[in-house]
Amino acid sequence: MFVARFGRRILPPREGITAARLRAPGGTQTHAGAHLVVPPSVRDWLAGTIIPTTLGREQAVAEAALEPGYFTGPGELTDQWGARVSLDDAVIPGGFYFFHKPAPPERPVPFEIGVVHEDDDLIVVDKPHFLASTPNGVFVRECVVTRLRVARGEDDIVAMHRLDRVTGGLLALSRRPETRGAYQVLFQHRGIRKSYRALAWLPGGWRQGDPLPLGLEQGEERGVRTRLRKIDGERAVREIPGEPNAHTGVRLLRVLRHAGAWAGEFALTPHTGKTHQLRVHMNGLGMPLLGDPVYPRDVDPDPYDFSHTLQLLAERLEFVDPFTGVTRTFTTRMRLDPRAA
Repeated sequence: MFVARFGRRILPPREGITAARLRAPGGTQTHAGAHLVVPPSVRDWLAGTIIPTTLGREQAVAEAALEPGYFTGPGELTDQWGARVSLDDAVIPGGFYFFHKPAPPERPVPFEIGVVHEDDDLIVVDKPHFLASTPNGVFVRECVVTRLRVARGEDDIVAMHRLDRVTGGLLALSRRPETRGAYQVLFQHRGIRKSYRALAWLPGGWRQGDPLPLGLEQGEERGVRTRLRKIDGERAVREIPGEPNAHTGVRLLRVLRHAGAWAGEFALTPHTGKTHQLRVHMNGLGMPLLGDPVYPRDVDPDPYDFSHTLQLLAERLEFVDPFTGVTRTFTTRMRLDPRAA
């Protein structure tokens, strides 16, 4: 949350949705548009005549903001000091501007958030599969953060980390800015121990007694270390040659028969936090997760298709509380179900 010099929120969330932020070109601070010519007015800047396409998403947002009636309510376009701005005002070089983008109604995602724990500082929930953690793409209202803000009347609720929309399980949220920083440091510096539970297909043709990738045996953990790279425009993350930047612990818990094939239940421990890391590593071992819409093949499902559930759960969070020094452990109440895949 961007706040003014004295801690005052610039433009508060509306209906639980955080205001958008754009940065004007020019100024003396280092940023992507610092080298650009400053246009004569906010209107000229937002028209996109000077903002280059290298700013991509910002340009698209700016052009939409010039539609008739866009800035209609109080505080709809605000500068970094909290003052209302007119489209004919001069641009503040390098300044930040805030406004609320239209947020039309969304079809409900028909799954409820389960509260595992809450206190003055934190809320730990079981995020259902198919519900986004934070506003993302077509889901702005239908996400954990917006839902909780609206339901509880608390605009300060912020997710401390994210789960993929199709992944279920534990998600921790901060509810007070005064203590948020200390908890954020834990997530940023890997001070949170996370563990996941997953169901994955065993390699094709596998029979009991056959070896498994990594020499996996029931109850023993093996490590996977590879280099992952996210390619712009692609949902799938790739494993590429090079120095490993992603590390996952894999432990086989049991094998089971499902839909005429063999699957395994695994405990997965992410020692790094790359996008789709667990899903990519399991797929790379030839053991893709049940119900995965992207690996090994991106089927590009309708976001409202709830017929196949990814069998991956954020099962456990554990950390030493930065204020009390007490170890805190949270465990999901959700369960895997191969029939839902």
